[in-house]
Amino acid sequence: MQKTLVQRLAAAGHDVKVANSRGPETIGHDVLSSGSRAVTAAEAGIDVDVLILSIPLNRIPETAASLARIAEDTVVIDTSNYYPMRDEKIVAIEDGQVESQWVVEQLGRPIAKAWNAIGSDSFARLNTPSGNADRIAIPVAADNDRDRSIAMALVEDTGFDAVDAGTLAQSWRQQPGAPAYCTDLTKAEMPHALESAEKERLPKRRDLAVAAIMERIGGGGKNPVTDELVRINRALFM
Repeated sequence: MQKTLVQRLAAAGHDVKVANSRGPETIGHDVLSSGSRAVTAAEAGIDVDVLILSIPLNRIPETAASLARIAEDTVVIDTSNYYPMRDEKIVAIEDGQVESQWVVEQLGRPIAKAWNAIGSDSFARLNTPSGNADRIAIPVAADNDRDRSIAMALVEDTGFDAVDAGTLAQSWRQQPGAPAYCTDLTKAEMPHALESAEKERLPKRRDLAVAAIMERIGGGGKNPVTDELVRINRALFM
């Protein structure tokens, strides 16, 4: 996901800086092939209009100190999802707090939520030009119109239709287990998927999907391809 995101935004003409926790020398040339620049984590938030966090959700709190130093008008976009088997259990989220609102609490600043509801393989392969009737849609949520508008424009630049998913309080509708999550829907289909989500069912459906995918991988076969993942998600989430 991160590699594709960097390449698409740079190819669209944005001045993109890339950082990770290991240092700029560890960022591959293929990631930078569209003209982005490798920098340190400390440099990543300096003089930027948008900062995109594409890291496991349980590492979000580690970024709070660094984000406290970036400009107030910088738009922060979070792409993460909560998977307790990977992130360890986060009590507040287990008790029903919306993932994005938990992220806001950790960072102490507003965010937009985008690119979390599409699989990495779909994101890498299924981008299409604007106006394509079959173009896949990505939901975007934020608590203010400016952040949402900027995030939606960037989603469009990566080759997908952006759909206004409302405020962060409603962003549970694009969390794992929801009908809108990694089911590769079009812009016409996405609003119904968001509206039809049932919050109390999300954790069980998320965990069933993980179990089904792990069984597929553990059964001696190759990793599921996009079509298989989408079929699993549609069968369990919709």
